[in-house]
Amino acid sequence: MSGELQQNLAYNLRRSREDRELSQEAFAELLGFHRTYVGALERGERNLSLRSVETLAGLLDREPLDLLRPAPE
Repeated sequence: MSGELQQNLAYNLRRSREDRELSQEAFAELLGFHRTYVGALERGERNLSLRSVETLAGLLDREPLDLLRPAPE
């Protein structure tokens, strides 16, 4: 079971990938991660440390808080 912040991160990460019109595999390669790891992040199955959120945000050229914001209604 994942928490609200994990689900927010999952949504925002998937949205970032879709905005770039990338497959999970291409997105993972861009980030330097394995495709299955990116898939787990997008499903909210991974519990990231704050440092990992900061790193991921930096790779996406976004603010860390942007990745944790709730999805628009």
